Amino acid sequence: MPDQFEDFQGQVGVTIDESEPWWPLLPEHEHGPRPNVLIILFDDMGFAHLNCYGSTIDTPNINRLADEGLRYSNFHVTPLCSPTRASLMTGRNHHAVGMRTIANFHDTGFTNMRASVSKHSATLAEMLQARGYATYMVGKWHLSPAEENGPAGPYENWPLQRGFDRYYGFLSGATDQFYPELTHDNHHILPPKSPEEGYHVTEDLVDNGISFLRDKQSHRPDQPFFMYFALGAVHEPHQSPPEYVEKYRGRFDAGWDEVRREWYERQLASGIIPPDTELADRNPGVKRWEDLSDNGKLFAARLFEAFAGFLDHTDAQLGRLLQHLEDSGLLDNTIVVLTSDNGASGMGGPMGMLSIVAGGNGISTNDGELMLRGPGRPPATEEAERLEAWQSRLGDIGGPRSWTDIPWGWAQVANTPLRWYKSDAHGGGVRVPLIVRWPERVPQGQIRDQFHYVTDIVPTVLDVLGESVPDSYKGLAQMPVHGKSMAYTFKDPDAESNKGVQYFEMWGHRAIWMDGWKAVTRHFRGRPYDEDDWELFNLAEDFSETNNLAGQEPERLQKMIHRWWIEAGRYNVLPLDDRTITGGPSQRPGNPHDGLHYRYYPPTAHLHGRVSPMLQLGDWKITAEVERESTDQEGVLFAHGSMAGGVSFYIQDNRLCLDFNSREDVTVGRSDSELPAGMTTVSATLASSADKSGVVTLFVDGEESGTIAIPDTSGIAVRGGADIGADHYSPTTGSYDAPFEFAGTIHVLDIRVTPKGTLPRPQTPREASESG
Repeated sequence: MPDQFEDFQGQVGVTIDESEPWWPLLPEHEHGPRPNVLIILFDDMGFAHLNCYGSTIDTPNINRLADEGLRYSNFHVTPLCSPTRASLMTGRNHHAVGMRTIANFHDTGFTNMRASVSKHSATLAEMLQARGYATYMVGKWHLSPAEENGPAGPYENWPLQRGFDRYYGFLSGATDQFYPELTHDNHHILPPKSPEEGYHVTEDLVDNGISFLRDKQSHRPDQPFFMYFALGAVHEPHQSPPEYVEKYRGRFDAGWDEVRREWYERQLASGIIPPDTELADRNPGVKRWEDLSDNGKLFAARLFEAFAGFLDHTDAQLGRLLQHLEDSGLLDNTIVVLTSDNGASGMGGPMGMLSIVAGGNGISTNDGELMLRGPGRPPATEEAERLEAWQSRLGDIGGPRSWTDIPWGWAQVANTPLRWYKSDAHGGGVRVPLIVRWPERVPQGQIRDQFHYVTDIVPTVLDVLGESVPDSYKGLAQMPVHGKSMAYTFKDPDAESNKGVQYFEMWGHRAIWMDGWKAVTRHFRGRPYDEDDWELFNLAEDFSETNNLAGQEPERLQKMIHRWWIEAGRYNVLPLDDRTITGGPSQRPGNPHDGLHYRYYPPTAHLHGRVSPMLQLGDWKITAEVERESTDQEGVLFAHGSMAGGVSFYIQDNRLCLDFNSREDVTVGRSDSELPAGMTTVSATLASSADKSGVVTLFVDGEESGTIAIPDTSGIAVRGGADIGADHYSPTTGSYDAPFEFAGTIHVLDIRVTPKGTLPRPQTPREASESG
């Protein structure tokens, strides 16, 4: 009998009549009935955001999960998006798997920040897929280098290459809820309809998640599934259908001080925080509500109304998903896990944010100053002028013409009763809700207070499924899982936590939890690490981290700091890197911005934000070789950015046009002469000055045909990506009805960017190889 690479268990004779056929069982029949797994991950949802964790925002469907399952009050995550997602999917610490910070900050050249998950750390999807599960991912990925998110990949770090059978969502971080940059499986797609037609991304995600499940149930009903549903909510921009925003009109007029006190009292009454918990003081930089101007109060209240509407709308969409599972008879055989990637964000700054180019930049120093803007806030007169100007746009808040984020005061309300925000290692950044529902083993309506961490989700799921972590996956040795199963907490509310120690690190902010105590420090670039001030808290007695015992327990503090360094060495935390923004192109060889020269052969797919040409880095020249059968043919040649800022290069009324949108202030330019039919080469160049003004010059077949004075060249938004031959997403200008597809043919589009200043030079492949 010839060698066989299949474990054939039939009988092979000389003829078919002398042989016995055999077929391997399908996984669902080989392994028998197994529960499904649904992990729902919110984005930037603080400890107090959910109604069942204290808020007055309506979340009835999530409340039902809590009523029918367990709520955890001592669950922790990393301080930021991508790192938590990497740990959630692998059960390993985020530095160890190559995700020190968020993926769009590039591969820094060290193994703790490859901006992707190490192949030596299989994801839960890869593990369960190998055991016969159908695996689906819906929503925000944020686990691939941003510069790999283009239409040609490389795809190796996309969801389908990391264990998911199907994918529908967005690959990057924050997304416009009305104009998301969508990916379906391994290709980019346009949203199926416009905001005017009722589009919202959360509804679209749920529609496609249900569609995946319907297909499976229709064709392989016995196969268990794993679905990872990663919402865009409640990350900024806070956008939802208008009826949800209007529902909360006036509900928060009492202000953040009174609302925070109300939510705190609701938490005490529900038992989700211990009865002796103190409400932390206002974070530095948060004004007393009564000290805000009337315009400031109105603006801030409207921002939180938009946030509440966004969360309420998200709960309603999750209700549709859960209802489908119930109607299909699947809900009670599904382990449902719901949590958040980090605490509520303080990026809205002290005032809040109306659009991506108006406000925000809100990382707070220990003194309550704006880190990204240097010392001091906007002068009172500037702040008052902004607020006065924004009064005319209050109606835009929460809709497609806004990119809103809440101010620090409301962010701390969302993290009640805790201190600080997302990106911090204090409680406000890392303690989040966790709800687990599974009627077979999880009791109903109870609370658990054991300390646990995001790395514990994977070992918990594997534990209850009777599965183990493979020693190797696709020929690669696998690092051990760092988390521990939480399944013991299901039946024993009084059991001691099985976690002994857990470190935290983000941008130099550091903390360590050990045997119920926590040491923590906030760090900022430019300060030596050994000069950081560490605080010490006994979390068993100090839930909200308000009683600093560093002075009373110096030996314990030093012991914990020493242990932090041990954990840092063990889990690949070093080198410490306190850079928070890396806005230029990656230094990794082969990235799409090498040389800042881009050449496209349309038609091409949409260019996602960080893959699109980096016009914001300096001067540029855009050249298009077009062909028109008649002078009536018009449309967009190249559109970059969004309604918040960008550039549109187009033909209209047989004139070459360029509109320059700088922070929503649009300058419109037209060529002096009309264009000929047939083959034509059209160009536009930007020459900017030190005062940020500039001149755009238009060319037709090499001849100058007009100039456009640009008052401010610095306000091009980096969000929104770019399109060639149309303006498909958030329109850059109102000069046409988007998408205004070009009716002729674009043969080539060429863009060259000349940066202002010196950018880090990408390594050549040889240099990268020689440097190890």
